[in-house]
Amino acid sequence: MALYRRPKSGDPNNDQIQRIILSMALTDSNVLKLAPDVPNPAYRSAPHNIEAEQSLLGAILVNNDAFYRVSDFLEPKQFFEPIHQTIFETAGSLIRMGKVATPVTLKTFLPAETDIGGMTVGQYLARLAAEATTIINAQDYGRTIYELALRRDLIRIGEDMVNVAFDAPVDFAPKAQIEDAERRLYELAETGRYDGGFQAFAQAMKVALDMAANAYQRDGKLSGTATGLRALDVKMGGLQRSDLIVLAGRPGMGKTALATNIAYNVAKAHRAEVQADGTMKSVNGGIVGFFSCEMSAEQLATRILAEQTGISSSMIRRGGISQGEFDTIRDYTIELQHLPLYVDETGGLSISQLTARARRLKRQKGLDLIVVDYIQLLQGSGKRSDNRVQEVTEITTSLKALAKELNIPVIALSQLSRQVESRDDKHPQLSDLRESGSIEQDADVVLFVYREEYYLQNKEPKVGTPEHEKWQTEMDFALGKAEVIVAKQRHGPTGTVPLQFEGQFTRFSDLAQDGHLPAQTY
Repeated sequence: MALYRRPKSGDPNNDQIQRIILSMALTDSNVLKLAPDVPNPAYRSAPHNIEAEQSLLGAILVNNDAFYRVSDFLEPKQFFEPIHQTIFETAGSLIRMGKVATPVTLKTFLPAETDIGGMTVGQYLARLAAEATTIINAQDYGRTIYELALRRDLIRIGEDMVNVAFDAPVDFAPKAQIEDAERRLYELAETGRYDGGFQAFAQAMKVALDMAANAYQRDGKLSGTATGLRALDVKMGGLQRSDLIVLAGRPGMGKTALATNIAYNVAKAHRAEVQADGTMKSVNGGIVGFFSCEMSAEQLATRILAEQTGISSSMIRRGGISQGEFDTIRDYTIELQHLPLYVDETGGLSISQLTARARRLKRQKGLDLIVVDYIQLLQGSGKRSDNRVQEVTEITTSLKALAKELNIPVIALSQLSRQVESRDDKHPQLSDLRESGSIEQDADVVLFVYREEYYLQNKEPKVGTPEHEKWQTEMDFALGKAEVIVAKQRHGPTGTVPLQFEGQFTRFSDLAQDGHLPAQTY
């Protein structure tokens, strides 16, 4: 079907456009000549296969078991011929009610006056049954019909894109149309499958065994993707596929640093193998997409360089480094430039934009982990809403749906409300999650980052007083230590994971085995 749209009548440039088109047709031998006696170009029919539809319907009428071979993925609307849609839908209704669908029983429910190539409905049904093949090929016929229906859907999406682009109002942003087209194409790609529905318990057991085998072979013996922090992995079993993991904390606690550390560790450990179908699959670590709504990509890279080189990020930014330190930074830059870590630094992203970009990255490069920094900087998909709670609910629900859709873990950072500061015990609680209870509800795992050192250093008493000695003792104990509180976990225990934090390098690491034990006396 031609995608060119003829200029509207009344257009002052109409005659000029027509002359240009006609001259192109006359001068280019490869272009279809529009002769005066041929007003319309050749008609192209949408992709279809009438024979496959007839063969499948005939097989169903001869043996109703053929219906169950295709009913889990094939729908009436996917037949090209309207009469075939009606026959398939009616036969399916009879079979599901436990009745027999034959030419005799079926013709009662179809309009008798319908003419099908000179045949009545009863004659056509008898013809389908008489020329039917065995039901062995029923599923193949069903797949052929299904795939041709997908091609017609592709054509429909393409036509809609052209029509919308022609008729779009001035205030309709082209980016919105691109996002909508990407969403429709991704939905079409995801529905183009023959799997799904019920499966035998033996198959489920096989999947569970495969997961255990993969965990045994993977670094750290984990069922999920390793974070690179051993104590956290032991508590969580790694980052589990389709999980929404909310990482929350007050400003200054280091939640962005922890998310950056995890993203780097996952990308650094990435190893992929070619599968039997020719695709690449991550067998360790993963490809990471980092949506940095707050920091630029350069700031994120500087944090990673500081973490790896042991050179303060502030020194790197100010240029206060020696020649040897610069050489170290250069060597790490060369080593890390092929890291499968992709950063999107766009500010003010809507949740629909984020999901569209995640799907695109998954399609083009592969994707095993998404990090979003952070929820409160995202916008809903609609117009700016005064109800921020409702908007955050939409965002967290969409992030959870994205995790399930792409079958990967999503780490979403979140701010905490100020009520933490009004308590004597500053350890965060689930009720401190800011703006919406949906964050707690939609999350599979909720992690809080807490550093006692941050609060202690801001309330130092006067030097030389008994209070200062007590403060110094507490400060020495808290120095360089952090807690990751697993406040919620659907598939595992909750509790606190102690970690070491080096602020000048924005680096989290495992705490030494005896680092949290009381000092030994001899």
